[in-house]
Amino acid sequence: MNPTPVSETVWFSPKGQVLIPRRMRKELHIEEGTRAIATITEEGILLKPVTRHSINRLRGILRRKPGDKPFAQEWADHKREELALEERKHGRITGA
Repeated sequence: MNPTPVSETVWFSPKGQVLIPRRMRKELHIEEGTRAIATITEEGILLKPVTRHSINRLRGILRRKPGDKPFAQEWADHKREELALEERKHGRITGA
């Protein structure tokens, strides 16, 4: 899944709750009761929804077949690709 990069304004309630716009919820398969992982980054708060769709993607990564790379290596490659995608999406350049 490659969601279209888009920004929208949201408001925080007095309890710190945020309403994610419908279009974003639909694109990211967010349903009522969906949990998310909140991470503090240099740019602010990053919310990563944990949806059935994202879990199914991870299951594909976890399946091992004879001759596959060790899981640790495959996971490191996956994280490196994910970071590169985020950097391209946000126009960042790293020294690494």
